[in-house]
Amino acid sequence: MTLKHPVGAGDLQSQHKILFVTPEMSDYVKAGGLGDVAAALPRAMRRHHDVRVLIPGYRDVLSRHADIPVIGRLPAASGLPACDLGCVETLDGLTVYVILCSELYDREGSPYGDGAGSDWRDNDVRFARLSLAAAEFASGVADPDWCPDLLHLNDWPAALAPAYATWRGTTTRSILTIHNLAYQGLFGQERISGLGIPDCAFHLDGVEFYGKLSFLKAGISYASHVTTVSATYASEITTPEFGCGLEGLLRIRADQGRLSGILNGIDESWDPRTDPHLASPFDVNDWSGKHINADHVRQAFGLAVSRGPLFAVVSRLVHQKGIDLTIEATETILRQGGQIVVTGRGDVRFEEQLRKLAAHYPGRLGVRIGFDETEARKMFAGSDFLLMPSRFEPCGLSQMYAQRFGTLPIAARTGGLADTVEDGVTGFLFEEASLAGLLSAVYRAVDTYRSQRRLKHMRRAAMKRSFGWERSAKQYHMVYRRALSSPATA
Repeated sequence: MTLKHPVGAGDLQSQHKILFVTPEMSDYVKAGGLGDVAAALPRAMRRHHDVRVLIPGYRDVLSRHADIPVIGRLPAASGLPACDLGCVETLDGLTVYVILCSELYDREGSPYGDGAGSDWRDNDVRFARLSLAAAEFASGVADPDWCPDLLHLNDWPAALAPAYATWRGTTTRSILTIHNLAYQGLFGQERISGLGIPDCAFHLDGVEFYGKLSFLKAGISYASHVTTVSATYASEITTPEFGCGLEGLLRIRADQGRLSGILNGIDESWDPRTDPHLASPFDVNDWSGKHINADHVRQAFGLAVSRGPLFAVVSRLVHQKGIDLTIEATETILRQGGQIVVTGRGDVRFEEQLRKLAAHYPGRLGVRIGFDETEARKMFAGSDFLLMPSRFEPCGLSQMYAQRFGTLPIAARTGGLADTVEDGVTGFLFEEASLAGLLSAVYRAVDTYRSQRRLKHMRRAAMKRSFGWERSAKQYHMVYRRALSSPATA
């Protein structure tokens, strides 16, 4: 059984079949930016190709589809269990294949861990099963009526797929997209036999990484082409500072022309004129709605009425995001007449520090541990500045959301932040991820706020930026064509 081809422009006979393999998709479950990308990019690519998605059958997926049609059975292999393969279709016609295996995926929690934030102890098995399913599609085993011409794999949970395909003698080309190199999927060497990894692959040019098994290194080693989510990050990860120990292999891929940086996009819902989440719409010619959203945010976070600038943090509360720098800068920002609102969750240590600061500065600092989409959108719309002092940022989406809503990012010049924020025009960049660097940009932002003419000029420039998926989709289309025309790699 197969479902109808998705609706899209162009001649379907000339399209290639692309299987987009992901551990998360915001239609069902989202732990980070990958969830948004996995929902948007396959849809954007349907103009060029027949794109279908493969995702594990998490509890959130099962709850959205009461009765998922089973179209096949994937056999057990080594220590990986057998599972059924389901197939559903979204309301807009996107085909989604679902791996049905309750023992691995039907659990309460995130795609990667339990509600307490601990990783599932069998994540190697859970995501090896996802990767193997992708390889089984490539060999025609999964759905005999639909065999992909190319696998598009995302992050370490899907990164074993090109290796499995190679070990099984399949020559299907593959693209691996790295959304964050810091997460590599590292497991003990003793796990390889249970995952069906041949002993001969555990070496420097295979899956071995400092004595451990690395899912991500396997993907980089065996995929036809590697992409990451901004041009600057693609360059950064070939250096020791950002390469997480894989810079040597990534430099080789870059020299081979097999490493590309393609900036993520954001969907059309990020429009202050039409977004139903906002307290009031607004546009570049009428700022009254932005002020209404600011009043709503202040009230929701218990802040006092103020004529000073409102700074927002919408982020995971972790070291990578520079949340410790934001905490250090808080007193200075408040002394400048600013107020701060924070939403997110992450490192318990940072969560507790923020709670204490909020108690110490009532009416000036508001903190909400957790995440709510509607609340976050109002924060992007109502704030004057967005704090993003990330130590590294492969792409980042928040700075794009903020600019579309006329909120100016204050960000480190790294990764996708450097590629999407124009210093002094649509936001404020600083060179060194340090307290001094952050405060230098904060002072510039406050000076701009005091000049309403300059502030409105920058807001208009930010809101006119285009971050849609069309440009990214065209770049992926070119990478797909290049990979499909390249010789098979081992």
